[in-house]
Amino acid sequence: MSLKPEERRAVVTLETEKAQRTLLQAEAMYEQGFYDGAANRLYYAAFHAVAALFINDGYQVNTHSGSHSMFSLHYVKSGIVSTEEGNLYARLQTLREQSDYNCTYDITAEELRSFLKPTRAFVEHLAAIIQTKQTTQH
Repeated sequence: MSLKPEERRAVVTLETEKAQRTLLQAEAMYEQGFYDGAANRLYYAAFHAVAALFINDGYQVNTHSGSHSMFSLHYVKSGIVSTEEGNLYARLQTLREQSDYNCTYDITAEELRSFLKPTRAFVEHLAAIIQTKQTTQH
């Protein structure tokens, strides 16, 4: 993505804000008992956080599977994020796909609850990484 530095920062901010809003949507849906929708929103909160990181670092990805591959290659394998965070991102995609496309799959409140705090921590960690990188780039 060919952006001027100020444009890049603006888009990164928008993606980070979208990740935060989507996370709030997931938590609200969970509280209302809409577990399939909450699973979808959890994945997309993580996805937008990863997209913000990619944009910040100048990477362009066009697919969800490409996002996972690039995240693993550039952030997990390099130690910027933990293997557990890489696994969480992959599990969230699987959870979303099961919840969105498998009519026989019903996620339970307990199963979904186990993803709420880790996803919040993931989104916040990626935002902190971006903040640190932006601070050191100036």
